[in-house]
Amino acid sequence: MRFRSVFFRAASRAKLGAPAQQQRFRRTYSHLRRPDSERPSFGIAFDIDGVILRGRTPIGGSPQALRRLYDADGFLKVPFLFLTNGGGVPETKRALELSELLKVQISALQVVQGHSPFRRLVSRFENELIVAIGKGEPAAVMLEYGFKKVLSIDDYASYFNDIDPLSQYKSWGLKQSYERNYNSEGLQPKYDVYSERVKGAFVVSDPVDWGRDIQVLCDILRCGGLPGKENGHQPPLFFAADDLEYQAVFPSERLGMGAFRIALESIYNSINSRPLEYTSFGKPNPFVFKNAESILTKLVTNMCQVKETMKGEKCGLDTIYMIGDNPKVDINGANKVGHPWFSILTRTGVFRDKNNHEQYPADLVVDTVEEAIDFILKKECTS
Repeated sequence: MRFRSVFFRAASRAKLGAPAQQQRFRRTYSHLRRPDSERPSFGIAFDIDGVILRGRTPIGGSPQALRRLYDADGFLKVPFLFLTNGGGVPETKRALELSELLKVQISALQVVQGHSPFRRLVSRFENELIVAIGKGEPAAVMLEYGFKKVLSIDDYASYFNDIDPLSQYKSWGLKQSYERNYNSEGLQPKYDVYSERVKGAFVVSDPVDWGRDIQVLCDILRCGGLPGKENGHQPPLFFAADDLEYQAVFPSERLGMGAFRIALESIYNSINSRPLEYTSFGKPNPFVFKNAESILTKLVTNMCQVKETMKGEKCGLDTIYMIGDNPKVDINGANKVGHPWFSILTRTGVFRDKNNHEQYPADLVVDTVEEAIDFILKKECTS
């Protein structure tokens, strides 16, 4: 097995959609920068699931906590971003969703998802055929990043008869197949999938149909990117994250992308002579946290309209608070990096123990994100 991790540079700032949305957010917490404001000395990185939201429901007093990071006129006074291993939609869309749910305007620059580092791979795969796997809009995510030839695994699998021997028993699959046939002329592939090899497979978000996806990925990976042909060199495989579990709406944790990776790797290694090679992104990799630090520094520049001084001094942050619910992912990653990161563990998600986590202890344990923000603002002497 080969395991590597990398990080990306900042995403573009969000643009609000309809004029009505622009008007609404202009009235409430809508401004990222304020002229002549002092440079903040600290920043905050929030995990989302289990800290800010459970499903689509705000938890732990998160809307109230976030509003304290803006001044009375709606200008952002504390730089913060969301650092999540989740995803499945473009950062621009996720920023709008968060803005709606939390009643503050969030820019795309403030949303760092598990698959955000895939942007760095555009130059390598821009004009190559790639397959995007996962819930939500995996192909749309990759297209927005700049990849030109992208098929979701749903579409890709639909062009190969009987590639999934169990498809006839899946009611949702039959419905999708009917809709594709009804809306297309003879179900013609957008690309020549029968002769053009897949040059890369990207697991963008949690896969939906594990059985089908594992089967199709095994076909793509061991047949050199062309299912049904002779075995060949394995195309590159990328995972947006490697979380074994995460906190969703259900009371106990749900299996995440890391669990899917384990299942795929175990099966692939059992049927193939060479072990699976892959690249994995996301927390707790220290590079992800270093990159978040870089983005927060850019936010400071946007907020205060400050530049590097004549001496070349940068607008760095003295402290960055990581607020998460998963000790193995959020706290472990922040602790690995060390200064200027300060880890805060909440009890609203994966972690619910009375005492600190034994293996990955946080610098501070609190009940909710609202309590975490109260601690931070008091410590930093900010009202």
